[in-house]
Amino acid sequence: MKNVYFLSDAHLGSRAIEHSRTQERRLVNFLDSIKHKAVAVYLLGDMFDFWYEFKLVVPKGYTRFLGKISELTDLGVEVHFFIGNHDIWCGDYLEKECGVIIHRKPMTCEIYGKEFYLAHGDGLGDKDWKFKLIRSMFHSKTLQRLFSMLHPRWSIDFGLTWAKHSRLKRKDGREPEYMGEHEEPLVLYTKEYLKTHPDINFFIYGHRHIMLDLMLSRTARILILGDWIHEFSYAVFDGENMFLEQFIEGESQL
Repeated sequence: MKNVYFLSDAHLGSRAIEHSRTQERRLVNFLDSIKHKAVAVYLLGDMFDFWYEFKLVVPKGYTRFLGKISELTDLGVEVHFFIGNHDIWCGDYLEKECGVIIHRKPMTCEIYGKEFYLAHGDGLGDKDWKFKLIRSMFHSKTLQRLFSMLHPRWSIDFGLTWAKHSRLKRKDGREPEYMGEHEEPLVLYTKEYLKTHPDINFFIYGHRHIMLDLMLSRTARILILGDWIHEFSYAVFDGENMFLEQFIEGESQL
């Protein structure tokens, strides 16, 4: 039985991350290390720091990552790509060219007989009205059409600069630390959701850039996947056990 892998938040191309090429290579090395062990890979959002597809133009770069994803799908590995709040504007390029399966909303699915709830996590349980306003603007089809009228020279640069400033305004460029079981928005959201969906075994999210593995009941568990900026972390499910791990190059991996 082959493994199923989950990871998120690489923010490839970020101008706020030093040695971004090394970061991309590390992610690619991880994907290469699991290509014969995996039946599926779930990328739970914000793999790019900014991604916008025009009708005939996509952002330059990311060739190592996109090439490795294409290799995985050519080998028969299912690659599921969830949009996050930094790569909302995916069209059909990744589906047609790389063979990934795009998900634009949270998804419930069965994997090896267990029920999974998978989502990037942005907007779930978050009461910050400013974030909700910006999120609704980014999802606006009208604003997307207007943005598409800008030349990529300016629009892509604007998006990358916006994302950089958003990260650097935080202390050390990091997200807030874990707020605790009674305050963490994703945990609170999941507890409420679990009341009406008690059959779900695993809730898996990205977005928060923290590593969390928490039992909510005898049969339900929440995992937040960390990131590929500081943690280089992922979850792996072998059909019976779920592990939250960190990738250290040169060591044998699950």
